[in-house]
Amino acid sequence: MSDRSRADAVYDALLARAGERWVQPRKERTARLLEYLDDPQRTYRVIHVTGTNGKTSTSRLAESIVRAHGLRTGLFTSPHLERFTERIIIDGEPIDDAAVSAAWEEIEPFVGLVDGELEAAGDEPLTFFELLTVLAFVAFADAPVDVAVIEVGMGGAWDSTNTADGDVAVFAPIDIDHADRLGETIAEIAAVKAGIVKDGAIAVSARQHPDALAALRDAASARHATLAVEPDGFAVTAQRLAVGGQQLSVRGLAGTYDDLYLPLYGAHQGHNAALAIAAVEALIGGGAQALAPDVVAEGLAQVTSPGRLQLLGVAPTVLVDAAHNPHGARSLAAALRESFDFDEWGLVLGVFADKDADGIVAELAGTATHVFATQLQSDRAESADRIADLVEEHGTPVTVHGDLDEAAEAARAWAAAADRRAVVIAGSVVLAGEAIQLAGAQTWKDGWRDE
Repeated sequence: MSDRSRADAVYDALLARAGERWVQPRKERTARLLEYLDDPQRTYRVIHVTGTNGKTSTSRLAESIVRAHGLRTGLFTSPHLERFTERIIIDGEPIDDAAVSAAWEEIEPFVGLVDGELEAAGDEPLTFFELLTVLAFVAFADAPVDVAVIEVGMGGAWDSTNTADGDVAVFAPIDIDHADRLGETIAEIAAVKAGIVKDGAIAVSARQHPDALAALRDAASARHATLAVEPDGFAVTAQRLAVGGQQLSVRGLAGTYDDLYLPLYGAHQGHNAALAIAAVEALIGGGAQALAPDVVAEGLAQVTSPGRLQLLGVAPTVLVDAAHNPHGARSLAAALRESFDFDEWGLVLGVFADKDADGIVAELAGTATHVFATQLQSDRAESADRIADLVEEHGTPVTVHGDLDEAAEAARAWAAAADRRAVVIAGSVVLAGEAIQLAGAQTWKDGWRDE
């Protein structure tokens, strides 16, 4: 059996478990398995990242800056766009298949043991995400890495990633999402996310709603942690468009960093970069020592954030962005206005039924000249007809399409029919993954290219 086949078999074993949507408020199950493995997550320093939007990009930015310092890095994010190995990055590259198999061989003998203990206690077996988290922690220890940047799966306090002791807790913007699991108000959601702050740690936060900020301050105070918040603690001081991204200057916790090139679109990505710089300053030097400006510049210049305003095609221009909740959709709409010089946008839109489809449509419908409603390849997908009904309420022209291939083809034809038109595909991380695969596979279509 090849290394890839063995790695795919590991993924199949994980998929046989309760899925990522199966979440209960506890981390003890993960902690028990890690204890049997001698707590690999305690063998490296950790930057722990949570928030509602921007946490994946912030994680990627922080990892890239740390790696530019010459440190060996691990990065754990979710979900993946094309293949599960994207979630576990070692030194900037997806984990190789042999390392997946090796890590699983270490873990597997203890999985049945913990499952048996859980069953005896009347509990459910370990889940997909719990085991994936442990797989990442073991792989990072085996590499070994110096620093791991860990993105929370959901929430914070009881997420399985919170079995790691974060030296730095990072808070991307917090808004309403997963209300059925985390709480119905921003204050309740922030209180759960604030659970990643450890005793005596350093916390850095993006600009927050006052209710979220109050929860973060309470958590930091209770745990004798320091908290730096944008814009008082750090800030973007200058930001302008540049070819392929933007140029920005940042005032960090301890230093100033001018004329940085960031190859990502959108003002929000500039703020994510400032948050990442503050996080790395907190890790290296405790927030009291500036980083080397050339190292920060190198870290930002080499960063990528797949599925976040990613260019997929030209002639016509096609972008993809996850934008899976209203806050993300709002950032996308602002980025399309500020970062691109097109007169009209065609929007290919597909969302999950358990997401705030109405809120997403409300943020994007005014930006689009025409919406191409489609349905995700998932049992959780909202129907294209339902999406179209929501769009029609906002007075935006809309057509219904059976799948992404059909919707993308129609959108590209619409964009090619007139000058200064472009297409954006948005509404879900799963849709973003489908779009990236489609763009790569359909090379016979003029303009599609695999980035």
